[in-house]
Amino acid sequence: MGYGAWKTEEWRSYSSARISGRSVGEIYNARFTDPKYDPKNITMRESCDSADHPISTPIIIGLDVTGSMSNILTVTAQKLGDMVKELLDRRPVEGPQIMFNAVGDSTCDSSPLQATQFESDIRIAHQLTDLWFERGGGGNGFESYPLVWYFAATRTRSDAWDKRRQKGIIITMGDDCFPEYIRADEIERVFGDRVYENVDTRALLDEVSKRYEVFHLMLMQGGSAGQVQPDRWRKLMGERAVIVDDYQRLPQVILSMIEYAGNKQDSDDIVVQHENRSVFGNMNDEKRGFFRRKIGF
Repeated sequence: MGYGAWKTEEWRSYSSARISGRSVGEIYNARFTDPKYDPKNITMRESCDSADHPISTPIIIGLDVTGSMSNILTVTAQKLGDMVKELLDRRPVEGPQIMFNAVGDSTCDSSPLQATQFESDIRIAHQLTDLWFERGGGGNGFESYPLVWYFAATRTRSDAWDKRRQKGIIITMGDDCFPEYIRADEIERVFGDRVYENVDTRALLDEVSKRYEVFHLMLMQGGSAGQVQPDRWRKLMGERAVIVDDYQRLPQVILSMIEYAGNKQDSDDIVVQHENRSVFGNMNDEKRGFFRRKIGF
């Protein structure tokens, strides 16, 4: 997928009809998972080159849709148009094709993962707001963010990788920590895959990193922010686990991650963009220094 092109006028019309001035419950008004977004029904999601995008780049954005994330998801929907417009204007990567994943808790939620298609036009917005905001999650100290990595590793293919050995980009985000592993029975329930042992989170990250640049945004304003455990995320992912103190700036942070991934092979010093200097809020000095060097904040 990934055909067509984003048109500002289409976004304005859709935003006016479905998003502007509405609550999170009105924006995400599905009451169950649409079967076409259920991983058990998905053989493969494809990001393909096309006449509109002769060089394409797959981008997966994984959203925590548990109950503590309402305000953050509203901002994501409201500012989607600005984010896509900036992505196209700044062109940190060629031919961005965006897929959204909705993530919950595979130990207890009815629908722990949903996955849209890779799209390049207004269907990005249509499919985002089609997702079921389950408002689930459990009190176990984590949400199942590694499900996104499993899906990407087993159910996506891209011309970017197959033709050019160019990695795609995965950005997950949420206000909780991660599990040390995904149980074999959870894999079967969510994906329909029969595996014979639990899937280790670190090993899964290593596997998906062969084809994707992987980041995680630790959101410190969600209802479960006290359970984020940044030290554990940093031990797992290093500098690619990023604290975000102001969720209103979330679209800019996502753009910056994409910009970093798109330029990391070309330069260690990207031109400073003064207007975005405060995106990472109260990030510690070590991590702030890293992103000043790599992204220019």
